[in-house]
Amino acid sequence: MKSEPPKQNDWTKPAALAIPKGGFFKDKVEQGRYGPIFPKTPASYGFTIIAKIIPGREDAIREYGKKIEETIAGLPDALAVLKLHYLRWVLFDIGKDTYFMYQGIFDTDFDKYTEDAVALFSKYGLNTVFENLEGFPADWKTNPAAFVKFVREHHRPSFLEYGEYPYVSADEIKKALRVKASLAEMLDQMQ
Repeated sequence: MKSEPPKQNDWTKPAALAIPKGGFFKDKVEQGRYGPIFPKTPASYGFTIIAKIIPGREDAIREYGKKIEETIAGLPDALAVLKLHYLRWVLFDIGKDTYFMYQGIFDTDFDKYTEDAVALFSKYGLNTVFENLEGFPADWKTNPAAFVKFVREHHRPSFLEYGEYPYVSADEIKKALRVKASLAEMLDQMQ
């Protein structure tokens, strides 16, 4: 007996989704404020950009990573507004040039994530690691459309996304882990 494919809200069965070339399902393209919204997948929303770094900026990018680590250690909710699951940053060489790859998985659509990121950095007077990338707009804090344009131009859509616990938000995962910790504490007290 063949099993039914999992529904979008069914976290009990792993799910995979093959995404067409270009990153969108033609019959399901949803328009946002800045163009098509990347589809929600079993891994949630997200994007991957690959861009050449400004020569000599590799150390600045690595230092920025340390700054993020320190910020989160001191203020764990610093990026909470972004509803992130994961960020992954990679530097790699192609020939004599160094490139930066940014992968982000989050719970909001692309437009909201972008606007929230710009607002967050602007609110705290912070810069973004993207300022170390060739062609990144200098006016990004006051021009979210320029930020979006850069990201879209450098986005490399995935063609497969998989979720072991598909379509579950970061908040739902945290809630489940709090319930688990509470149950464990209760059981420990009963012994």
